[in-house]
Amino acid sequence: MDFRKRITDYGVNTGILPRGPRNAITDVEGVRVGHCTLADGPVQTGVTAVLPHGGNLFREKLLAACHVINGFGKSAGLVQVEEMGTLETPVLLTNTFAVGAASEALVRHMLADNPDIGRETGTVNPVVCECNDGFLNDIRGFAVREEHVLRALASASEDFEEGAVGAGRGMSCHQLKGGIGTASRVLEVEGASFTLGVLVLSNYGQLEDLRVDGRHIGPAIGKIHPPQDEQGSIIAVIATDIPLTERQLGRVARRASVGITRTGAFIGSGSGEIALAFTTANRFRHHETAPLLSLSMLNENHINLAFRAAAEATEEAVLNSMVRAEPVSGRDGHIRHSLAEYAHLFARQ
Repeated sequence: MDFRKRITDYGVNTGILPRGPRNAITDVEGVRVGHCTLADGPVQTGVTAVLPHGGNLFREKLLAACHVINGFGKSAGLVQVEEMGTLETPVLLTNTFAVGAASEALVRHMLADNPDIGRETGTVNPVVCECNDGFLNDIRGFAVREEHVLRALASASEDFEEGAVGAGRGMSCHQLKGGIGTASRVLEVEGASFTLGVLVLSNYGQLEDLRVDGRHIGPAIGKIHPPQDEQGSIIAVIATDIPLTERQLGRVARRASVGITRTGAFIGSGSGEIALAFTTANRFRHHETAPLLSLSMLNENHINLAFRAAAEATEEAVLNSMVRAEPVSGRDGHIRHSLAEYAHLFARQ
């Protein structure tokens, strides 16, 4: 079984817009992703870090917005993102019980680069999002520590792994193996080219509902391997270089739900679905003194392209997270199988 294949390698195409050269969130210039994976018996978890640009995020903040599709989640930092409309740290993804450790580690990381935080200037807003990987991971063991966060941040690169890596190591999706997935789309607006990329941490849905390329394949998989347990939640991080306001970013973030539901999800009551979107096009200096600032924004007569891109890339990112993930055995002998094992049900080759 070749777990290096992505969903397009099986002849599955989600949408009509062209993909970026990597077909990844890092097709947006400056964005990097890093992982730290913990895989040792009952410990199946980790950290994934999304770095929105290569500079100092506290000093050069980005416009951002989040959308809570269903709020069964324990993320940190989203309240201030919604209030202020800016992002000033990398975005960390991890398991539910590691949010506290990851938040502290991220604050310490930002303090190291900004000695004025908490002294001559205000505090910093760490953004950490989570999913519950407790089916495969001994989540009560609190395995994630500061050193793992720092490793994920230090390893950030334009090229990164998908599947059962980093925060995705212990995650489940449609009661199969979930994890980290990514995809991108390129948009042409009046002769100008822009990119929108999505990274997901997939951990939601029931097998009986699973659809790939419009095919309802979940029940057929269930006959081969009956589903075990049910988990919930997905985090979608959307990056773009389109000049958007925080209000427009919120509108784009809402379209992640379209891509999620195309895989058969119905957004269950106990599932935490959250989308966070940011643009690298508009930056704001922390110590800005000018009373008036200029802001570039997309004419909303063209915003449907961004909506389509977010929906298409989110669906593809979810499917990539599933086919790129190898089967994982974890806590108490629990097993999650890979979607790639059932390629005969959806491959078009």
